[in-house]
Amino acid sequence: MENSVANQTTTKWVLDPSHSELTFRVKHLMISNLRGEFRKFNAVIEGEDFSTSPVHVSIDVSSIYTNDDARDGHLKSPDFFDADNHSTIAFTSTSFKKVDGDEYKLHGQLTIKGITNPVSLHVEFGGTGKDPWGNEKAAFTISGTIHRKDWGLNWNAALETGGMLVSDEVRIQADVQFVKKTA
Repeated sequence: MENSVANQTTTKWVLDPSHSELTFRVKHLMISNLRGEFRKFNAVIEGEDFSTSPVHVSIDVSSIYTNDDARDGHLKSPDFFDADNHSTIAFTSTSFKKVDGDEYKLHGQLTIKGITNPVSLHVEFGGTGKDPWGNEKAAFTISGTIHRKDWGLNWNAALETGGMLVSDEVRIQADVQFVKKTA
């Protein structure tokens, strides 16, 4: 007797962490850029067609790194990310639309400190290819700007010369590679 349920193949693209990075930049003293990164994050694209496949990203807040232990501790504190109570930053896509050539717009919901807001990110699709071990890979460069106060990241200090110590605007950059997994 034949099985009436057809075998379904599902495709997932999972993050290759050794070939991926997630960084951010903010203005410091209103004159220079301060760069930081999250060293632990995970992402999955659920499906073969990137234009219709949901994207899920999870970022470990405690993995923040800015090359200064005291600053990293302050960023993990309730003044900023409140890592003890909100250990994860999450992103879930709502759409992925072609703009031109290999340029796309990725829209989704970003959750930081329990606050969810819509975001729109610029995506450059680098293409797909096989690595020397036969794994199919896909690469993307993602960039965008958010306003940290929209997620309750309000701490700041006024400068004697006017302006604020840390800008509200945060520029995000991700260079990511995914590995195709079929089950």
